[in-house]
Amino acid sequence: MKKTKLIFLLAFGCCTVALQAAEDRSFRINKNLNLFNSISRELDLNYVDTLDYDKNTRIAIEAMLRQLDPYTVYIAEEQTDDLTFMTTGQYAGIGAVIAKGKEGVYIADPYEGKPAQKKGLKAGDIILAVDGQDVTQSSVGEVSAKLKGVPNTSLKLKIQRPGDKKPFEKTFLREKIQLDAVSYTKVFDGKTGYLLLNDFTDHAASELRNSVSSMIKNDSIEALIIDLRNNGGGLIDEAVKILGFFLPKGTSVVSTRGKTPASERSYHTPSQALFPDMKLCVLTNSASASASEIIAGAVQDLDRGVIIGERTFGKGLVQSIRPLNYGGHLKITTAKYYIPSGRCIQVIDYSHRNEDGSVGPVPDSLTSVFHTRNGRPVRDGGGITPDIRIEDNRKMNIAYYIYAQNLYFDYATRYAQRNKEIASPDSFELSDEIFEDFCAYLVEKKFSYISQTEKYFEELKNLARYEGLEEAALEEFEALKKKLNPDISESMRKNKAEITRILGAEIVKRYHFQKGEIAYSLRNDPVLEKARALLKDSKAYADLLQKK
Repeated sequence: MKKTKLIFLLAFGCCTVALQAAEDRSFRINKNLNLFNSISRELDLNYVDTLDYDKNTRIAIEAMLRQLDPYTVYIAEEQTDDLTFMTTGQYAGIGAVIAKGKEGVYIADPYEGKPAQKKGLKAGDIILAVDGQDVTQSSVGEVSAKLKGVPNTSLKLKIQRPGDKKPFEKTFLREKIQLDAVSYTKVFDGKTGYLLLNDFTDHAASELRNSVSSMIKNDSIEALIIDLRNNGGGLIDEAVKILGFFLPKGTSVVSTRGKTPASERSYHTPSQALFPDMKLCVLTNSASASASEIIAGAVQDLDRGVIIGERTFGKGLVQSIRPLNYGGHLKITTAKYYIPSGRCIQVIDYSHRNEDGSVGPVPDSLTSVFHTRNGRPVRDGGGITPDIRIEDNRKMNIAYYIYAQNLYFDYATRYAQRNKEIASPDSFELSDEIFEDFCAYLVEKKFSYISQTEKYFEELKNLARYEGLEEAALEEFEALKKKLNPDISESMRKNKAEITRILGAEIVKRYHFQKGEIAYSLRNDPVLEKARALLKDSKAYADLLQKK
């Protein structure tokens, strides 16, 4: 009897503590909401100037969410089209990427086969007006909103083409634009298929399945390379479906854990494997994130294939989209995901990353060891570390500063105006003559730049001056300044290979669009070359997947 009483008292005590905690949380939420409401009303009544209530509330919301994680964000009603595009890859418009330049918003990349390209718009064309409304001072977002609309509705653009004296007008019919998740496929070495997957929208799995099936039917491929470089992720269900093409039905590939029971879920492959015996390589880089990391992580943990490239981004957080009042939405982090070995690939500290957002070095002392199905050791702590690691060793040299000033783009625009056609992406070579002409173009445009090192050097000199050390180190400062001063002509020659690669891709895209640019870029791709070589060596491939 005493034992029964004790159990009852303990249970009652636990319930009381939980109830008090819930009441305390509810009180604190209501208290702070009332406080915000009181401050807003006081400002409305007494602040000296007129307030923009929508703007102030938006700033407050964004400041609050910024304290949480980078992926929990408020999506206002006017951004609903962006939300649809995120999940489906669809929008209604003319089918072109636009960007902002010195002379206004311009066409940066018309999609092949879409209204912009079919009606003759070219990269570099400047948009002066949309349906008679001047947009020369508008932002990219403002112009984009005007270009998008209901399918089969018309719009008129006033365009200024670089090199032409007079602008011209064209009328377009908006189309539903669906961007392909699989943007490029190719068969290498007779038996190895290659597939570039851009995202995980709601048709990614079906596109991948159809592409692989087509390569099997037409070329009898026996191995596959899935390129997830620069793929920022998307829908987790699409990643699970794709894994199901290569793994037995019912295989656990990812699970999520969060605060609420609804956020806890285990995902299993939904169907019988279509390609169960196909050798597989997955290519990653520091921009492969989220659903891309689920694919790479599950393939690695289950020893289903080999991961090659750079360490991935390190985003192991799951977002859900919740509707709000007045047409808005909240994209909120509700859980972390865990891959088959039990590890979470979320970076330990997502507030401190490299400049490109990728995972910085994580000491082994801060990580834990897990094991793949075959017993290979793998670690958590941020991202997926490839089985074969190939780092991008390119440095921030003159090639970067040319790109930052949009001069590759501008030169390619002029080149395309002067040359009606070029060779195919598989055979086009950027000649020495073109390179020299590009060098002359940079001189014509008075290209110059201040390197990051020079900026830090000036800061060091200022600090030395402040501390009274400048005169003592004057000789050393002068010697260092001479070495840091960029010799543009010499830097162009020294970095010719990288400049040629970037400029060549930009020129090829003018004639052969996105697929042509990809084909050209893959011709000298060390990560792809490594994958191709490995898949041809069955013993080396099998050895990599065995316990060390």
